[in-house]
Amino acid sequence: MLSMDTFSLYIMFCVLAPLLGAFTLLFLFIFEKRIDLLEKQTREIALEKELQTALYNQLNQEIQPHFLFNTLNSILSLARLERKTELIRSIEALSRLLKFKYQTNSPFITINDELTYIKYYLEIQKIRFRDRLHYEITLDPSVGQAVIIPFLIQTFVENAFKHSFEKYAGEAFLKIIVEKKEKYVHVTVWNSSSEKHEDQPHNGGLGLENIAKRLELLFSPEHTSIQLTSLNDKTNILAVFPYINKNENQGDKRL
Repeated sequence: MLSMDTFSLYIMFCVLAPLLGAFTLLFLFIFEKRIDLLEKQTREIALEKELQTALYNQLNQEIQPHFLFNTLNSILSLARLERKTELIRSIEALSRLLKFKYQTNSPFITINDELTYIKYYLEIQKIRFRDRLHYEITLDPSVGQAVIIPFLIQTFVENAFKHSFEKYAGEAFLKIIVEKKEKYVHVTVWNSSSEKHEDQPHNGGLGLENIAKRLELLFSPEHTSIQLTSLNDKTNILAVFPYINKNENQGDKRL
């Protein structure tokens, strides 16, 4: 015969068991929903990164034909003028440039690599413009291995030739300054213009819009900017983005 205490425990167990079961099922249900939500969020994040990568690659491919066209146009000018020796030298420079370019398909490169592109390009332009062209590159040694999007400086330099040097006679001055200010990289490209150049800012067209979008995809939008000013006899383009050392961020496509 059960004692009163045993019977009380039995009744309590009978009452609590269904409640514990219900709480357990509720917990499992909530946990399962939470897992499903996390999996959904993970898939959405992965999809967003894939879309960003695809968009970035599309923008990167979009700027390359523009760059190649401008370079070939410069070489074509030499051919039309029958400057055969210079034409051969420029084709050799283009060959080195393309070989260097297709050694990597990374969405970002170092500033040192980007400046290597620039020097090949300027070598071609120096052959074309001869003593008329004067350029200067100033690099802060601390930012040589910093991450930059391909063709950023290249696009700024091309704009100098497209909007100024190819349109107006006279000496052409170009300055490229890359420096670190606090936690940011500042890239400045300055070029001279003719006195006849209208005192109006231009938006740079497809090139600058492309650069702005790619910077926002690679870095966070609130930490990047592009400023273009064109006054009287000079044009200045400034790009600002976070300083990130490539060796410290291997494999990260969105930094």
